[in-house]
Amino acid sequence: MKIVTWNVNSVRARTAHVERYLTRVAPDLLLLQEIKCEEAAFPAAAFAKLGYQTVLLGQKSYNGVAILSRAPVAVTARGLPALEDTHARYLEVETQGIRVGNLYLPNGNSGGDDGYAYKLRWMDALAAHAKFLVDQDYDFVLAGDYNVCPTDADLAAGTLPPGDALVRPETRARFRALLWMGLTDAVRALHPTDIVYTFWDYQAGCWPRDRGLRIDHALLSPRLAERLVAATPDRAVRDEDQPSDHCPVAFELDQHSVKML
Repeated sequence: MKIVTWNVNSVRARTAHVERYLTRVAPDLLLLQEIKCEEAAFPAAAFAKLGYQTVLLGQKSYNGVAILSRAPVAVTARGLPALEDTHARYLEVETQGIRVGNLYLPNGNSGGDDGYAYKLRWMDALAAHAKFLVDQDYDFVLAGDYNVCPTDADLAAGTLPPGDALVRPETRARFRALLWMGLTDAVRALHPTDIVYTFWDYQAGCWPRDRGLRIDHALLSPRLAERLVAATPDRAVRDEDQPSDHCPVAFELDQHSVKML
């Protein structure tokens, strides 16, 4: 089972990119963030021709998350439970016995202290929901654009100042709290010491100089972590014409045998 998370940075501007990716990689699930449109404007018909159904939580011009699936899905949450939020940032489905949460976590650098406080509230609500899923013994994944560099190894040196919301101690502590629940960071589980980035700013030559950030993550519940066999960012997509500033991150679960980490 192959699941991919990708901040597409406007699905209408990147429809052809998504079509090419679906044709080449054929994931079972594609989780899109920052689709920047409402449902009526989403290019679902283009993806349906490739065999994918779409569920989405959209918002005009900003935010928005969508899930493309080859198998039937049931929507289990539109927005994080217990969080009043006017932004379209969380969509969860159940398919093939797995809960899949697609998230676009607030950046936290805009809006001053209030903007950062919103980021922390959002992360607290995500942790509460993760705890619920753990306590209920669900097999689940929480994947998407976390807007968090968990450690200094997850960004090129000098890319962000210490006070940036993506690297502040309070941000990193909340990410660690998810791991302490027993969740597994898919990429780091298989690439513990590799230099891995998923985002390169459009400015300052960040892509050609490989000055990137690792902010797109997939966190797996314990039984799913035992089935993890691959987790890889697809850097080639970032090198296409007029790309998103993020690349897709694909992770694969063995459907049959169990692989212990």
